[in-house]
Amino acid sequence: MDLNALFYVLAALLAALGLAGVVLPALPGLPLLFAGMVLAAWADGFERVGMWSLITLGVLTAVSFIVDFWATAVGAKRVGASRLALLGTILGTFVGVFFGLPGLFAGPFVGAVIGELVSRRDLRPAGLGRATQVGIGTWVGLALGVALKLALAVLMLGVFAFAWWW
Repeated sequence: MDLNALFYVLAALLAALGLAGVVLPALPGLPLLFAGMVLAAWADGFERVGMWSLITLGVLTAVSFIVDFWATAVGAKRVGASRLALLGTILGTFVGVFFGLPGLFAGPFVGAVIGELVSRRDLRPAGLGRATQVGIGTWVGLALGVALKLALAVLMLGVFAFAWWW
């Protein structure tokens, strides 16, 4: 097997993992996608995909980190989430990974609710309703972040394809 072919296969695997990572919080989606694109460009000797294309792809990857924090913060701030609710969202997301697709959806919500309940120490129905509202707001922020990162991934694929074929 040709060594370049092996590099292209590895680049495709990294890109596929990156696309999966856009929706799976345990994987660094866009950085993996970027790594796959850089490897493919390197395997080609940077003939088709040059420095400016790679810089553009790198900037889009950096923007994805900002999007992650911004979207979660916007969802949480809109409903007045506490710091413990935000921490609960992060922990719930990681724990949710181990429970498959339902865990990916429920984990951030449950984590935010528990974090808010611990922060406010209010188990009355009004307190529970408030914590649920925080959980929903945080989850909506995470969903917004996934949608924006998916748009960035499509844009990155477009930039790479344009550079590769034109």
